[in-house]
Amino acid sequence: MDFARRTIELARQNVAEGGRPFATVIVKDGEILAESPNRVAQTGDPTAHAEILAIRDACTRLGTEHLTGTTIYVLAHPCPMCLGSLYYCSPDEVVFLTTREAYEPHYVDDRKYFELATFYDEFAKPWQDRRMPMRYEERDEAVEVYRFWQERNGGERRVAGTPAA
Repeated sequence: MDFARRTIELARQNVAEGGRPFATVIVKDGEILAESPNRVAQTGDPTAHAEILAIRDACTRLGTEHLTGTTIYVLAHPCPMCLGSLYYCSPDEVVFLTTREAYEPHYVDDRKYFELATFYDEFAKPWQDRRMPMRYEERDEAVEVYRFWQERNGGERRVAGTPAA
């Protein structure tokens, strides 16, 4: 099966049904493990990106948060949120089928506090200098939650089973 073509077909079908032009296909052992189009327009959920939905489905099916042994096909280079999710789930490879520069004449998805083209510049700023208002309210008890987690996990700081770099 041509998994890149399946990703394109899924995105095209989503657009035809009133959705946005994004899709993800997750492959393990030569078979589709999970797939999803972007569902933001349909659900009103700004986190319902294709990558996020497909990752959730694949992890649920496998009973793990780690997608080692998979290849993930995405229609376009992932947005910052999805890129972070891809790093967290640790696939063997991510294949993107177009770039933001290639599709930008046809589609723009900028938001109140950032433009995709400048997101990483915004993210690199100290939190006090970012466009989105943020406030640090230090609470010692917040750190205690992490100490409690460490105690309950045999003194380890890393989540058990997390693939090493």
